[in-house]
Amino acid sequence: MSDENDKYWYNLTTGEVERGFASPVIDRAGPFDTAEEAANAPELLKERSRQWAEDDEREEDE
Repeated sequence: MSDENDKYWYNLTTGEVERGFASPVIDRAGPFDTAEEAANAPELLKERSRQWAEDDEREEDE
């Protein structure tokens, strides 16, 4: 397993991609293997949130 300090993170406050633990955990999303993946974090988080909401709705309907 690789060290998460060598991974990339998306800073939710600044919108910047960071490598390692540059910011407090509350401000970070990740880890990501590449800077490009981290840069796409907002879209990925929106998509995951949408999927979770749909899953919750389906479970409520059952």
